[in-house]
Amino acid sequence: MKQEPTEATHTRAVGIPAVHGGEDVKFTLTLSCQNRTGIVQAVSSFLFRHGCDIGEYRQFDDAVRGRLFLRVQATGDDADLDELRRGFEPVATEFGMDYAFHSARPARVLVMVSKLGHCLNDLIYRWRAGALGAEIVAVVSNHEDLRPMAEAAGLPFHHVPVTPETKPESEARLLRLVDDHAADLVVLARYMQVLSDQTCKALHGRAINIHHSFLPGFKGAKPYHQAYDRGVKLVGATAHYVTPDLDEGPIIEQEVIRIDHTHDPRALQTVGRDAEALALSRAVRWYCEHRVLLNGNSTVVFP
Repeated sequence: MKQEPTEATHTRAVGIPAVHGGEDVKFTLTLSCQNRTGIVQAVSSFLFRHGCDIGEYRQFDDAVRGRLFLRVQATGDDADLDELRRGFEPVATEFGMDYAFHSARPARVLVMVSKLGHCLNDLIYRWRAGALGAEIVAVVSNHEDLRPMAEAAGLPFHHVPVTPETKPESEARLLRLVDDHAADLVVLARYMQVLSDQTCKALHGRAINIHHSFLPGFKGAKPYHQAYDRGVKLVGATAHYVTPDLDEGPIIEQEVIRIDHTHDPRALQTVGRDAEALALSRAVRWYCEHRVLLNGNSTVVFP
C-alpha cells in the first residue's frame, strides 16, 4: 500500500489482490523512481500493449530530489492485476521503480479514538454518505465513551485499555485487530496515546494521525487556552503519517482557519475541531484513492 522512495537500483512491488474477469476493470498504478528519459514512454507503451485505456494521468518531477512520481488510473478488459504486476517487473527493474497496482476495491480503514468524537463522527458521516472513498471496518479505543457512536453506525467497537504497565500487551492486541479486520489503513482520530516505536514501524506508511496546529505551536495541556492568551490569528490542524518521531511524520494535509480577538478558548476549540475533521477526512480519502506517495520526509499528493 505504501510507496516508499528507494534507491534507483532497488525495485519493490507491493502485493495487491488480483482481479479476474469482468469488463472495464479499473485500477490505479502508482510509481516513483529517479528521473530519466524514457519513463513515461515505457509506462504508456506497457499499458497500451496490455489493452489498457488511461483515464487519468498525473505526473510530478521533483527537480530538487531528481525523482519522478506518477499516478495513472486506467481500465482494461478482463484485467488481471497480478499478471499486470508480473508483466511490469522488467520495466520497473530497468528504471529502478517503486510501484504498485491498486485494485478498485475500497480500502479498509480501522479508526482509533479516545474520548473526543468529532473526527470519528465526521468520518462515519462521510463513509455512510459514500464520500470517504473507503470502508470503515472497526473502531478501537482506550475508553468506552465512543462505543455508542460506533455501534449506532453498525461498527465493531473494541475496547483496548492502555496503562504504562499494559502498553506492550495493548499494542500487540491492536496489531492483531488490524490483521483480523484486514485493515489497509489505521486512522488515529484524536487517539490520545503515543504509540511505541515498534508499533509505529509495524504500521509504517499505513497509519495517519491528526493533531491541532497553531502559529506558533502550543504543546501540553490546554493548547486552546494558550492560543487565546497569545492572541493567535490562525488555528488549524495537520494530518500526517505516524512515525516514531512524535507528530513529525510526513504531512499529507493541513487546514487553517482565520480567527480574531472575539474567539474565546471555547470558540477556538470549536473552530479547531472543525479544522481537524476537515484535514483528516481529506487525508484519509486521498490515501485511499492512492493519491499520496511518500517522498522522503514529505509527500506528493496528486489532485
